[in-house]
Amino acid sequence: MSGHAIVIGGGIGGLAAAVALRRIGWRATVLERAPALGEIGAGMSQAPNAMRALDELGVGEQARAEGVPSYSAGNLRLPDGRHLQRARRGDATPLLAFHRADLHRVLLQAVPVGWVRTGMEITGLRQGGDGVTVTWDGGEASADLVIGADGIHSTVRRVVWPDVPPPRFLGRTAWLGIADISAIPGGPGVHTTPPDELSGSITMGPSGYFLIHPISRGRAYWAFVTTADRPDLRYGQEKPEVTRRLAAWHHPIPALIAATPDEAVLHIDIRDLDPLPTYIRGRVALLGDAAHAMSPDRGQGAGQSIEDAVVLAAALHAEPGIDAALARYDAERRPRTQATARGARADGRRTTSPAAHRALVTMIRLMPAPLWRKGIAADGNATWRWRPPRLPEATTHA
Repeated sequence: MSGHAIVIGGGIGGLAAAVALRRIGWRATVLERAPALGEIGAGMSQAPNAMRALDELGVGEQARAEGVPSYSAGNLRLPDGRHLQRARRGDATPLLAFHRADLHRVLLQAVPVGWVRTGMEITGLRQGGDGVTVTWDGGEASADLVIGADGIHSTVRRVVWPDVPPPRFLGRTAWLGIADISAIPGGPGVHTTPPDELSGSITMGPSGYFLIHPISRGRAYWAFVTTADRPDLRYGQEKPEVTRRLAAWHHPIPALIAATPDEAVLHIDIRDLDPLPTYIRGRVALLGDAAHAMSPDRGQGAGQSIEDAVVLAAALHAEPGIDAALARYDAERRPRTQATARGARADGRRTTSPAAHRALVTMIRLMPAPLWRKGIAADGNATWRWRPPRLPEATTHA
């Protein structure tokens, strides 16, 4: 079975969908609202499940060339610098860390020229017969299938699923940044002599945590996640605010913030979606954050969208018709992604609640180091053990 799909959204999930569709002989048109294609945000890590999905898309080698091993899951600390668990020099790590733009570029380079159109603000979708028509200011196009990959505030979800509630604020907020580590003590050699203070860590405070991932070209991604009474609370200058909150935390946390340009410190509120009853309606399918936006506490948001893309393409390739393929996609993806989102939400509560923090710190401190390392190994949990379905070799269809 072959066909044409319109993918709404040109982020990581949307581009992964286009790459996956190409591999099964479909054509895709990617409609991106932004006037120029790019990936906003800062950094992220990808776990083994996502890397296997990237392998199935045929871009795993390119992605690994952009990623940097992160020991964040093995280096757990308290604000005064004491280690709860410590990665050993020479240990393997299952996590690769990226600047979002680097992974986005890897996927974009695998999409045929001409498939992506920018500056496309979608105004409506109309289903009829065996296809879907997408409209925008000044034009329209039809396809056999529409994939909504347009993020947590998805236009596709709002139009086709008007009865579902909007994203829910989780009572937490985050500051993010990218720092040049060359001027920070311990910075040089971060790629070749892990683990050290900049090779990846999580510092667990009583009402929030600070994450460090090394990323390419001598940089480090950092994020501070904490509680907030209400959404949209902003400060005239975000960098001084996060600096004030973390001034007494251990090295290199204040130094990382100081090494981040003022305008590059991002401040976002954390939201997720309540579980949807279905990810498909007619010939429209939701993918990624449009279907199952989740808090960042398990580092699975982008990874789950890449998984979605592979599973959807595999279903389209294997099933005799589009409707059967979409039903298979929904049946396979909804339980896994919604369970992952529930787990991320629960993890977020534990890491930003003072009462839960005390119990969590005690548990981690008392856990034998070999048992902790076993739990964070590449196959240490059910989420990371996932294997993608096989896709055919890439076609030459453009």
